[in-house]
Amino acid sequence: MVHPAELSVADIAAWRRLQEQTPQFGSPLLGARFARTVGDVRIDARVAIYRRGGRIVGFLAHHRRPRGFARPIGAPFCDYHGLVAAPDAGLAGAEALQAAGLSAMRLTGLVDPFGAFASARPGSRAYRVLAERSAASPPAASVAAATLASKHHRRYRRSLEQAIGQVQLVADDRDGAAFERLIAWKRAHLARTGLHDFLAAPWSAELMRRLFETRSAGFGGLMISLYAGDRLAAAHFGIRQGGWFHPWIGAFDPQLKAHSPGSVHQVEALGAMGELALHTYDLGPGEDHWKRRLATDSVQLGQGLAAAPTIAGGLAARTERFWDAAALRGAPLAGRARGRLDQIAALELTLAGRARGIARALITHRRREWAA
Repeated sequence: MVHPAELSVADIAAWRRLQEQTPQFGSPLLGARFARTVGDVRIDARVAIYRRGGRIVGFLAHHRRPRGFARPIGAPFCDYHGLVAAPDAGLAGAEALQAAGLSAMRLTGLVDPFGAFASARPGSRAYRVLAERSAASPPAASVAAATLASKHHRRYRRSLEQAIGQVQLVADDRDGAAFERLIAWKRAHLARTGLHDFLAAPWSAELMRRLFETRSAGFGGLMISLYAGDRLAAAHFGIRQGGWFHPWIGAFDPQLKAHSPGSVHQVEALGAMGELALHTYDLGPGEDHWKRRLATDSVQLGQGLAAAPTIAGGLAARTERFWDAAALRGAPLAGRARGRLDQIAALELTLAGRARGIARALITHRRREWAA
């Protein structure tokens, strides 16, 4: 069990080989470099390294919270997480947790090609645009070309150019001021919608800044921006590893909403995959209609709680069953409340921060009730 900063060169190389061996583990969120970057801003980051006969067979990156409770590394930014293991590792999730001294682990976007976590249930689907052609889907270039040629895209783009100026996509934007503007737009949107501000926590803000300053094709942040004239209209920022890009933050200038800059940006960004040498543009989990429309591939993720076969693990599993029972009894708010509380708990590391987050969630919920 080590802090990510303590991973050796050999550990990182072994981790990368496991990712390459099983394509389902290819996301940058499942890699050692992401774990190390999170470790730079979180002292509770840990990596369990599993060996058999002296050979590394698996890695489980997580945050070690009180009473042995684990959250995926980088939660809630880790849209994908899991036990990155060799196909022949034979690791069961419950036993892996017990060996690491963990009682339970929250699962929100589980990638589990070998079925290690038997307790996980189906969660969200994640959508991606792939550059490679397969029998089941067209290449990203064809999708982008078709959408670029569509009358809706041409109309939105023309409207933006007539109102502001010539539209230009900057495929690797390194303008710090533009990055800060994107963050400000996203935080303002979260405030308007009453969602928890996941960029307010000091560690998450520092994580975004560090990634923005780490810019390489091998690993780092990537910002793809759309400008109208000299004005930033929309942008995506996220993490890339090799040819896989996973944006977290997407926003547009709210004053330009009538010209649909977000839609124009998304299509133009897909068209730039070749320029950026990307093979995967990861749209992430969620049932947004635009994701289903643009995606050429999707994957089913797991969710729930994995518990170790211990007394503490049993208590965590019983609590989980209580929430599940509440949802089954026709309490739809139970599922939403659990998700909201889970996000607050993952982001806010102090009791005061969690109290403020919960209070704001309650106030926002009451406002929505009154509005209805």
